[in-house]
Amino acid sequence: MKILYVTTIGATMGFFPEHIKMLESMGHTVELACNTDVSPVPEVLREHKIHNISFSRSPLSKQNLEGYKAIKRLIHREHYDIVHTHTPNASACVRLACKGMKGVKVFYTAHGFHFYKGAPIKNWLLYYPVECLCAYWTDTLITINKEDYRLAKQHMHAKRVCYIPGVGLDLGKFGEQQDKEKIRQKLRDGLSLKPDDVLLLSIGEINENKNHEVVVKALGNLSSNVHYAIGGVGDKTVYLKHLAKELRVSDRFHLLGYLNNVEDWYKAADVFVFPSFREGLSVSLMEAMASGMPCVVSKIRGNTDLIDSKGGTLFDPHDVGSITKTLQNIIMSPYKKAMGNHNVEKIKRFDLQPILSDIKKIYQTSGDKRSKTL
Repeated sequence: MKILYVTTIGATMGFFPEHIKMLESMGHTVELACNTDVSPVPEVLREHKIHNISFSRSPLSKQNLEGYKAIKRLIHREHYDIVHTHTPNASACVRLACKGMKGVKVFYTAHGFHFYKGAPIKNWLLYYPVECLCAYWTDTLITINKEDYRLAKQHMHAKRVCYIPGVGLDLGKFGEQQDKEKIRQKLRDGLSLKPDDVLLLSIGEINENKNHEVVVKALGNLSSNVHYAIGGVGDKTVYLKHLAKELRVSDRFHLLGYLNNVEDWYKAADVFVFPSFREGLSVSLMEAMASGMPCVVSKIRGNTDLIDSKGGTLFDPHDVGSITKTLQNIIMSPYKKAMGNHNVEKIKRFDLQPILSDIKKIYQTSGDKRSKTL
């Protein structure tokens, strides 16, 4: 079969090299479509045929109209058997473009609906009607967390609704290594940490949704030997720097920038902190679990699929007092190593190979009308 993989921007394709490799091993041909002007496709996928489509990450941007027209022309011209689309804006354009088009099946992986329990009303008003409408033009809707799966099963009319626990994680990259202590010491020395200092770590884009400011605010209420580091870049970087300075915690707040060695930083830190308002099923949280870290995370959809009381603690992401107390308790807990060990075991069911097997099964049964769920 001829398959088109679609994302809004090129960088998102970085989640799928192994998925695409698996599809090609089945004998399929895979091409890519995304906005490469905003961000390029990762180098590992650049040998594929790549179509630059002017999608925008802003749902109300007129640029998406151009993206819709371009993707419709592409699909009509190239006669794909399956278009597998990811991310909300590109996926709305794709499904509208494929409406009534014969001979092409549409797969849509929802990496966390923008509407969820506790979401702002504007999210429900903007995204929910669009997703419900587009579901009518979706042959297979794949959800990656349990809350989204239940909602899609009850309220969306895709021909088939499936649940797969995430995009999969190559656990081999995050296991124990002989040089763990050496790596840990080198990175901690780079931050001028003392042996008894506690390092909290967050990994992810520095934006409003990731909610790092609640941890910075809590930092001022924690012991002076507690440090907080963020690996990532984004539009809230300058704001967080000013906030840390205002709260007089600049000496304990570390912005690491974009990390090529993220697996090493999980070894260097003591507690993983994940304060997001919204997630689908976070890869960075899964990486931290696979690295044997105790995890302090916001009590939201997706995070609750991954973290239980044996592996860490959940908190209200809107409440500085809640995270302060939670961090104080886990920093002082004698069970941090046991929490990390529990997470290592629990994350095994999110390993890449079982996920690839699930995806393979979805493709193999794409013509089976009896297969409603997986």
